[in-house]
Amino acid sequence: MSYVDGFVIAVPKDKIDDYKAMARRGGDVWMEYGALSYVECLADDVPYGELTSFPRAVQAKDDETVVFSWVVYKDKASRDEIMAKVMADPRLKQDMKDMPFDGKRMIFGGFAPFLEL
Repeated sequence: MSYVDGFVIAVPKDKIDDYKAMARRGGDVWMEYGALSYVECLADDVPYGELTSFPRAVQAKDDETVVFSWVVYKDKASRDEIMAKVMADPRLKQDMKDMPFDGKRMIFGGFAPFLEL
């Protein structure tokens, strides 16, 4: 069964174009190294919940929007190999230094699917 990395971040609204450019570069690199799919989504119907919500999770401010992303791999072993290559890729080094969002508020993790339809 596949393996998925998921990400949730808050991006300043005035940095969306910068983020989209960074995401395109990142997506190209991930796919080149063998990811099965790479998806980036901008919040569209994401209310600020009373107790929990995507905006609360990343401490989104009024001038920020939530981005929800995921990468799908063949399996966890493939993910580990691909992620090592992605993190070492020189094309992304500058993006890592100049991220158009606060990386300290990023939520991320790897997930093992139990149902795929």
